[in-house]
Amino acid sequence: MASASILSWAGVALIVDRRTSFEVLFGMLGPLSVAIGTWVLAEWVYRNRPAELTGIMGAAFVVKLVFFGAYVAAMIKVMRFRPVPFIASFTGYFVALYVIEALFLRRLFSERSR
Repeated sequence: MASASILSWAGVALIVDRRTSFEVLFGMLGPLSVAIGTWVLAEWVYRNRPAELTGIMGAAFVVKLVFFGAYVAAMIKVMRFRPVPFIASFTGYFVALYVIEALFLRRLFSERSR
């Protein structure tokens, strides 16, 4: 997950200007860090206390909503990133990383049922 994200960002950074590459990088970092954190948490909970996974994932969803709202606002207002490259990057990585996370979770659940 992390290596694919970093490699894709490096590819983009080769073809865009420096400012845009930073906007794309930070568009990737928020979703990547949350996806990794969610995956680590979900895997640990599922292996140790599987009955609690749904409740914890529900609480994590609320925390992620707040985090992503604050993150996007901070990147645009504080860091003064241009909305189009940052939001395009953020959205693309968000969707791709959550598809990967869903596939990882499906694999985790199928390992347990064997």
